[in-house]
Amino acid sequence: MQAVTSPVTAPQTVRATTLDSVTGALRVMESLIMGSGQRTARRNAWTAVLEDRRRAKDRVEAQHVLEAVATRRS
Repeated sequence: MQAVTSPVTAPQTVRATTLDSVTGALRVMESLIMGSGQRTARRNAWTAVLEDRRRAKDRVEAQHVLEAVATRRS
């Protein structure tokens, strides 16, 4: 009877990625949990929120400038 031998394989290397920030860690977890379509949708939604906040800040600044000009003319 012959012994069954398994082929010798080279040790597998494990690729480790460094996480530079909490955002990076969250994106890694997000990629493990969600599909790419949902990930893209969530990222697009967050980008839209940030853009809305920027526009709101710009509106407030413009309002202050207009009020300052109006008080100088009075």
